Amino acid sequence: MRDWEDARIRKVVRRARGAEWRRAEGLAGITVTGGAAEVRVFPPVPLDGWPKELAKLQVSGTELDDPEPPGDADPSAPVLWVNPGLGMSAGKTMAQAGHAAQLAWWELSDEERRAWREAGFPLAVRTAEPGRWRELTADGLPLVRDAGFTEIAPGTTLVVEGHRRVGSLPPRVRRPLVLR
Repeated sequence: MRDWEDARIRKVVRRARGAEWRRAEGLAGITVTGGAAEVRVFPPVPLDGWPKELAKLQVSGTELDDPEPPGDADPSAPVLWVNPGLGMSAGKTMAQAGHAAQLAWWELSDEERRAWREAGFPLAVRTAEPGRWRELTADGLPLVRDAGFTEIAPGTTLVVEGHRRVGSLPPRVRRPLVLR
């Protein structure tokens, strides 16, 4: 985990269906279901240490098919705000939302983490309105900045973790965090 937290391990998104998905489910990890979609999350490993079942999976094809606009976010759940000025692929957006969720976790006290865990880790990902994006990035909230390995220029702010309330716990004063 220290290697991951020190930015030496990157989040990577791959697509799997059918037999590939069943093989991926056989590896240590957690499957999260939302609506008709399933996401499998695996423990962090260096890129050259991936299990062969994951290394073979495709990067392409992670685009959403005719996505419907999201409903209102649960006001008690963290909201991860995506930069409205970028045209990130769905896979890139998913990976960056994962970074922001980790930043949200780091910002919680032990009591808040327990409450979020017991609630099933609810969160929402939304694209910010341009004016709201400027406010969010100036509020000292945790930011995800890109390292520039793929489709976005290095240093670009991609996601802001903001407006978090877990259960009835009040929001805390947050220190800015940057993850590359």
